[in-house]
Amino acid sequence: MPVCAQIQESVEGETKMRHRISDWDNAYANGINIPQGDRWPAAWVDTARHYREELAAAGRAKLGLSYGEKPRNRFDLFLPESAPSGLVVFVHGGFWVGLDNSYWSHLAKGAVDRGHAVAMPGYTLAPENRIAGITIEIGKAIEAAAGMIAGPIRLIGHSAGGQLVTRMICTTSPLPKAVGDRIANTVSLSGLHDLRPLINLSSNAKMRIDRGEALAESPALLEPMPNARVTCWVGAAERAEFVRQNALLASIWKGLGAETEAVEEPDKHHFNVLDGMADPAHPLMQALFA
Repeated sequence: MPVCAQIQESVEGETKMRHRISDWDNAYANGINIPQGDRWPAAWVDTARHYREELAAAGRAKLGLSYGEKPRNRFDLFLPESAPSGLVVFVHGGFWVGLDNSYWSHLAKGAVDRGHAVAMPGYTLAPENRIAGITIEIGKAIEAAAGMIAGPIRLIGHSAGGQLVTRMICTTSPLPKAVGDRIANTVSLSGLHDLRPLINLSSNAKMRIDRGEALAESPALLEPMPNARVTCWVGAAERAEFVRQNALLASIWKGLGAETEAVEEPDKHHFNVLDGMADPAHPLMQALFA
């Protein structure tokens, strides 16, 4: 079944094409729509482990730090060679139902090499948790890491993690004001900013998003904090829905007074769009530290 039903119509002598999504699962499916897409996330495992081991051997990794009582309420903290200039928090994706923070350790390299500490939290996944509950957990993780590292805080999250980091800079953020006031910038990578379409996915049997939660937890339907800054960054080769969701938040929040930017990185898909995080000179890192 095609993702979009195409409807032709003739308007004043011109043929125009309208689109309607007919296969919601496919519209948000990444791996099956990327050549050799089944390589991920396994392709990250060894590289991430080697990075953890390297920094741990140098005394620059604090692993499995607790921020709460549940088993997944842990974060890893990676440190630069000298005193950190600030804190970066990376929140992983997986549609709130899969993966953990161990897959992404190597992506701390870009920020660490720029002299910042990087915290990578895990969180309790659905269906054991709801997105509203994950929001609270991420808030606690950021608060715990912020208590260990002084200076400005920068947030970056991928896919579901993009929703979670932008949720932190909404007026209904779970963060204490003192922590929220330290957030200098936020980057949402391939973020899901409007949860209402996801109600249509078969995987919502696990996510359990209902209309009430979609309205309460969609950053695009909420107001940004005063002085919020956000870059919405997506691969230009991603699914059309991710590209649309990327532009959506930047557009809406710009009209609500936030400083926003929308970027479509050429030739990148949903997985390799993360690669820039490992390079301190990459434009993605330049955007985070702008």
